[in-house]
Amino acid sequence: MITIREVRTRSQRRAFVQFPLRLYKNNPCFVPPLYSDEMKLFRKDYHYYDDAEAVYYLAYRGKKVVGRISGILQRKSNEKWKQKRVRFTRFDCLDDQEAADALFGAVEAWAKRKGMEEVVGPLGFSDLEREGLLIEGFDELSTFEEQYNYPYYQKLIENLGYEKEVDWIEHKLYAPETPDPRIRDMREKLLKRFNLHMSDAKNAKEFIERYKDDFFRLLDDTYAEIYGTVPFTEKMKRELVKNFKLLIDVRYIAMVLDENEKPVCFGLCFPSIARAVQKSGGRLTLPTIFRVLRSVKKPEIIDLALIGVVPAYRGVSLVMIDEIMRMLTQGTAQYCETNLNLENNYSIHNLWKNFRSVQHKRRRSFVKKI
Repeated sequence: MITIREVRTRSQRRAFVQFPLRLYKNNPCFVPPLYSDEMKLFRKDYHYYDDAEAVYYLAYRGKKVVGRISGILQRKSNEKWKQKRVRFTRFDCLDDQEAADALFGAVEAWAKRKGMEEVVGPLGFSDLEREGLLIEGFDELSTFEEQYNYPYYQKLIENLGYEKEVDWIEHKLYAPETPDPRIRDMREKLLKRFNLHMSDAKNAKEFIERYKDDFFRLLDDTYAEIYGTVPFTEKMKRELVKNFKLLIDVRYIAMVLDENEKPVCFGLCFPSIARAVQKSGGRLTLPTIFRVLRSVKKPEIIDLALIGVVPAYRGVSLVMIDEIMRMLTQGTAQYCETNLNLENNYSIHNLWKNFRSVQHKRRRSFVKKI
């Protein structure tokens, strides 16, 4: 028999955060989030709670935890998209349909009490959290920005009446064997035509101090109509800047500026720390910190975190092709992970045709009327 308990006590919080660490122990593809970041979910001053609320559930079979799930009422998203939805996230479970039924039943009941009409996910508080259920690519290493899951999750969710809403696809990008010289020529012509230039920030601190405000403005403008996005609050910005400081390396940033030093196009990559955090379960132990620093200095993989351009400068995104090629040819990285791109975002997929690319993962967001 399955018992569902809402997470309230300190021991339940630890059990919620630790459950996937046990479930995926020794799995070579699973990459945990930072343990300290996950524990912040239970703080009343968590930076998302000004505009959202969340509930956390554990499923027990006897005294054993067999699953977990969270529901999020993201008010800003519902206002923006004129919807009545609760998001589900952090769903992890044994291959146990009874447990999955009970977990989703608890979230659906909570959503109804809140006056909502649909449950959708996996989606986090914002587009910058882990999202999407992995449905292809189970033998591929996750990035630090992604959540891994076993193949049976899809069956558990679809058996409950959830259907596809959107898919994201992901690529590995390799530098072309013979770079096309026309790309560099077109880059220079575009910059000259629009009176643009590249940022010359020397280090992460300088980059953040110069562009943090304009960067979030550009993000809001670029991603305004992208599925699942919400506007950034001041608290969200401060927390993201704090997190970025750990990973930002100006070698893997491309920022195009206008004549007034305002960003109009950007590409933000992070040196992959996936392998660095696997052994510690996401805890920032001293050995983990050393591994992270080593990964940042000499990455084998770079993760494309964000790419965007304001509509008036749409063609300038070609500059990002040249910049990613630079990152791949001048550093230690073997390839770039695109992370999630909506399957119908043809403009971004067309950029990847300039690389030797391999589509290796697919993720899905599901929806159900309740």
